[in-house]
Amino acid sequence: MESFDFIEMKFPAKPEYVGVIRLCISGIANRMGFTYEDIEDLKISVSEAVTNVVNHAYGEQDDGEVTIGFGVYESRLEVMVADHGGSFNLNEIKAEIGPYDSNESIENLREGGFGLFLINTLMDKVEIYNNSGVIVLMTKYLEKLGVGLHDDHVSTEQ
Repeated sequence: MESFDFIEMKFPAKPEYVGVIRLCISGIANRMGFTYEDIEDLKISVSEAVTNVVNHAYGEQDDGEVTIGFGVYESRLEVMVADHGGSFNLNEIKAEIGPYDSNESIENLREGGFGLFLINTLMDKVEIYNNSGVIVLMTKYLEKLGVGLHDDHVSTEQ
């Protein structure tokens, strides 16, 4: 079993917290060694997913919350954005989650179809869990810069 750190946070589903969530993912991704461009992609993707929750998950008088989960692995960052509260049961989610299908009618998930399209473009993998509420699981792989797999051999050719 691959080891990882899991960070979970809950925020009120209000637009004023989107910037705070962007700062969180920026800090985590920076600590992991992601490039500036990848960190920007992560921030945009998380913003889109959270904004989707803020705009569409709850009714006017319903004070909902958005739950963000970060799976920090050696080679990747997995980000989960969920509405309708609750904590993540990771095993259950991973067993039932399916890939985002760009041919699927986005209206079945919620409005905000462009946001999902954008997330799918910026992230390496996007999966949707649509059971009680919607969970978007986004994965970004960490590609180490510099030395490649076989770049550490000294050439013996003359």
